[in-house]
Amino acid sequence: MELIQQTPDIAAYLAADEAIDHDHPQVRGVAAELASRADDAYTYACTAFAYVRDTIPHSADSGDPRVTWRASDVLATRTGICYAKSIALTALLRAHAVPAGLCYQRLTDDDGTNPVVHGLVALRLPGHDRWARVDPRGNKTGVDARFSLDTERLAWAVREELGETDYPALHATPPAAVLHALRSARDRTELWRMLPTQL
Repeated sequence: MELIQQTPDIAAYLAADEAIDHDHPQVRGVAAELASRADDAYTYACTAFAYVRDTIPHSADSGDPRVTWRASDVLATRTGICYAKSIALTALLRAHAVPAGLCYQRLTDDDGTNPVVHGLVALRLPGHDRWARVDPRGNKTGVDARFSLDTERLAWAVREELGETDYPALHATPPAAVLHALRSARDRTELWRMLPTQL
């Protein structure tokens, strides 16, 4: 899908903030380790994606009750939901000068009930004229997200007949509703009751 930058200046998609804290030593250390195994920006981005997807379990899959929201905390504790993992991947990409931002889907159960906003990452590599979405949520039975700049390989494709949607906005910083839920919840059980149902 065609993403719409919420901020026209590409520099906003390289900046650090309180959540995407890629100036933090924890983020810098992981980025340096990943960069040592990568020859170019494409390989680095692919390696960073696989690192977040595969080595940081989604807390709903692992049963971890902790709630993380800063990239440095996600990388240090190795836990987080889709929003937190997307923030971590965005930080790792920006730490290596790859423009990256946050984007979202609205998903539901198979009967169209229980809507929830799901977090993704979009990146723009040198030499590419468009943003590409990737999903670092973490694979499990029925979920096979992969790194691809051409054909999207996300965890879920939206089902418009159920009211699901791909939001076209590309955020340079986490939306207020997402950040509020992550920062306010005392544990994952409470977070589940606070997840935004739309943006």
